Amino acid sequence: MLFRPREKEKEILNYLNEIIPNPVCELNYNKDYELLLAVMLSAQTKDARVNKVTKVLFNKYDSLKKLKEADIKDIENIIKELGSYHKKSEAVINIAKILDEKYNGKVVNNRKVLENLPMVGRKTTNVVLSELFNEPTIAVDTHVERVSKRLGLVKKDDDVIKIEEKLKRKFDKNIWSKLHKQFVLFGRYYCTSKKPSCDKCKLQMYCKKEF
Repeated sequence: MLFRPREKEKEILNYLNEIIPNPVCELNYNKDYELLLAVMLSAQTKDARVNKVTKVLFNKYDSLKKLKEADIKDIENIIKELGSYHKKSEAVINIAKILDEKYNGKVVNNRKVLENLPMVGRKTTNVVLSELFNEPTIAVDTHVERVSKRLGLVKKDDDVIKIEEKLKRKFDKNIWSKLHKQFVLFGRYYCTSKKPSCDKCKLQMYCKKEF
């Protein structure tokens, strides 16, 4: 059945395609597990800060074998400027161990497996499935949540699961992954938490600025 978005959704898409035509993930990685670890580390942390520490981390420990055998104190020292670095350091080592010993050193295209990894939830899994395997997903982070609520696409009390469900119903499955990145970048650089660029935005008629 042909998907027919409403006028509001069409205007949102048109504007996002105008200002962010080719959205990309801003986390730096060269290997599949590096993306997984970077997304996990990015929880409650800016991507730029994650890129700074993963550059050091992945240069020093350039394989899963080295990561799983790393001294946790050294990992903590490298990523200490990230939030929850004690737990994240432990997760880095344990994820490396699981991938190396159970999955032949590969990140697998399996939601259940990924979500069972230490500190890997639905959002991280959605990003990984989209980026590595081109699976249609919408990962709801703080930017996606804020933009969705400001634009009235979801209700103010909706949690991240409900937001994901509603966005999937409102937009064509073929664009979910692209839309997710557009919402992230729109929230990061335009519709920011503080001092958003409202005067230049073409979606002001839909905006609920209290969010």
